[in-house]
Amino acid sequence: MRVKDAMSTDLLVVGTAVTVAEAARLMLKRRVGAAVVVDERFPGPGIITERDVMRALADGRDPEATPVEACMTFEARTATTNWDLDTAAEEMINGHFRHLLVVDEQGRMVGIVSMRDIVGAHIRAAHASEAPAAADTPHS
Repeated sequence: MRVKDAMSTDLLVVGTAVTVAEAARLMLKRRVGAAVVVDERFPGPGIITERDVMRALADGRDPEATPVEACMTFEARTATTNWDLDTAAEEMINGHFRHLLVVDEQGRMVGIVSMRDIVGAHIRAAHASEAPAAADTPHS
């Protein structure tokens, strides 16, 4: 299976001036664990995750006053649509993160894949391969 088989193309995108609290509310509303952060001042997209929000709170920052820029990851890691899902999972495990932005062959951002997406794809594939052979068996 490839990253394109598991990724989400419905991205939550925020700017760097959005507060941590607003980003958290948007992530909660959309039921996602990360938002892509874009700003024309930066060469590429960044990311803010649930962990970044928790870290900001643990550091005593006021989430209503702290901009995403203060706690985001600026150079988000990427995978291409054609990466093997196991390669993407290894990248996440080795880098200690749970999301990869997904780019196409031209380097355009086309989605995001999470560890949850990868596990879900593997589970669906396992269930599909376990489909009962009874459907192929003639009934008496």
